[in-house]
Amino acid sequence: MKQSGWHGTVRGRPLVGTSAERKKQITERDIELFSEITGDRNPLHFDANAAQKSVFGGIIVQGGVTSGLLNAIVAEDLPGPGTVFLEVNWKFIKAVYLGDVITARVELTAVREDKSICTINTSVRNQKDEVCLSGTAVTYTVALKRI
Repeated sequence: MKQSGWHGTVRGRPLVGTSAERKKQITERDIELFSEITGDRNPLHFDANAAQKSVFGGIIVQGGVTSGLLNAIVAEDLPGPGTVFLEVNWKFIKAVYLGDVITARVELTAVREDKSICTINTSVRNQKDEVCLSGTAVTYTVALKRI
C-alpha cells in the first residue's frame, strides 16, 4: 500500500487545503477478509460466473473495501491518529474490480477553531483515473495520551 503524508499545521491543527492519499491494488484476499468480518458473501464478490453475467461483467469489490482506504487515511494520515468519522456522505459512482489499483484521497475543506473537527472532500479513483467514490465527511480528532 502506497501512502503519502501531509505537512503543515496552524496551532497544531491541519491547514485547509491539505490533502493525503493512499493507493492499493485490490486482491481476492481483501474481498475474503471483508466477508469474514461482515458476512457479506454476495455472489457478485465471489461467483465469477454470476458476476460475469451481471451488469458489472465481473467480480466487484464490496463498497466497504473501497471506502476502507478513506478510513485508513483519516485514522493514520490526515487528520491522523485519534481521528474518527462523525458523518460521511459518499456516492459510489463506479464499481471497483478485483485487480484494480485504487487511490483514495482526502482534502481538508474546513477546520473548526474551537474543536478538533474537520470537514473533508473524499474520493477514490481507479488506475484509469475514473472516480469510483466521491463525497464529503466530517471528522473528530481526540488527543491520544501516550503510555
